[in-house]
Amino acid sequence: MNQLRIIAGKWRGRKISFMDQEGLRPSPDRVREALFNWLQNEIVGAQCLDLFAGSGALSLEAASRGAGHVTCIELNAESAACIKENIALIQANQITLLQQDALNYLKTGKAESNYDLVLLDPPFNENLLEESCELLESNSWLTASALIYLESDQALEKYELPSNWTLIKDKKAGQVYYGLCQRSEL
Repeated sequence: MNQLRIIAGKWRGRKISFMDQEGLRPSPDRVREALFNWLQNEIVGAQCLDLFAGSGALSLEAASRGAGHVTCIELNAESAACIKENIALIQANQITLLQQDALNYLKTGKAESNYDLVLLDPPFNENLLEESCELLESNSWLTASALIYLESDQALEKYELPSNWTLIKDKKAGQVYYGLCQRSEL
């Protein structure tokens, strides 16, 4: 088992465990810190969706910092079990974990409300970023001015994102490119 810590908020400093699995690479501390600094005025009370949750670090960090609700999607059974244990350990009752395929969720699922914030960090080698973005936009998952966090192994400018999304912040840390998009109404 590997561990990482929650950086800030209600559960600051708490360690969470996750399985060592091929392709699982939790967002580094400095990336999570930068992301949630960008979101500090937006996160409290937000309805969040964490697709491709992996370790659950982004979901738990969002909940720790005051998100109203986080829907956490993870397909891998072992990863989902670890996330479930971490949710129970810190009593993060505002997180709903769904063990299912993220793209199928976006194609067939129904949100109880639209999301203010989406955390999108798909496996790098599976080319899921553009399709995920298109499904988020075309299937009405987002609020009018939703924020979408993207993480990739390629520069974010290389992706064809929905025309009404604007990349408002972006950085690179090691081999990871990450950024924040703002949605506007079409």
